Amino acid sequence: MKKTTVLWIILDLIFLIIFNAVFYILGGTEHNVSVWLSYGFIHIAYVLLLLTPVLTRNGKNVTVFGLSLVSISTTYFIISFIIGIVFILVAADDYKATLLVQLCIAGLYGVILISNMLANERTAITEEIRQNEIANVKDASVRLKGLMNRITEKDTKNSIERAYDAVHSSPAKSHPGIAQIEHQILQSINELEEAVTSGNKGNIISCANSILMAVNERNMRLKSLN
Repeated sequence: MKKTTVLWIILDLIFLIIFNAVFYILGGTEHNVSVWLSYGFIHIAYVLLLLTPVLTRNGKNVTVFGLSLVSISTTYFIISFIIGIVFILVAADDYKATLLVQLCIAGLYGVILISNMLANERTAITEEIRQNEIANVKDASVRLKGLMNRITEKDTKNSIERAYDAVHSSPAKSHPGIAQIEHQILQSINELEEAVTSGNKGNIISCANSILMAVNERNMRLKSLN
């Protein structure tokens, strides 16, 4: 086990050790139900706070997502702790008020936490889609630029350059409605690579023009869909 992991575990245990030491030294082991309920809810809130990073989605925006969830769990722990201490000091014989208050707070915490987790998940999925869309455009641009650099004949090179400029300046954002034409563009790039490898000038110009027309059609459809 790494040293940093051990140190984090020790740090996490400090509160539990101090809280339990104070609780048992000052109050002993004989308590009524309301006190034990408050004691239990304080521990549950703290454990949930420690487990919150596990609920955080891994990814590029993990810090943003984690901060949101940790803030919620921290707020819940503080509220549960303060209210729990009050109920422990009061030590009411009737435990119903303690249970109802703690359950309401825990329920509200659960609703807020899960709602934020769902929102974070949607944001993360949207970001992944966005990154994939950008990657597809960049990949197509890189492939065309590589082909352009392999050509020395002016007319042929210019035809690829026009296709490259169109792809390079094309919006990265995509839409399900243009999936077929985007597949067609990638297929045309594959055919262009084969044409460049074979050195067939006519096929090279034809494929480059097909890419240019498909990209222009994609951009027009994308504009009408958004």
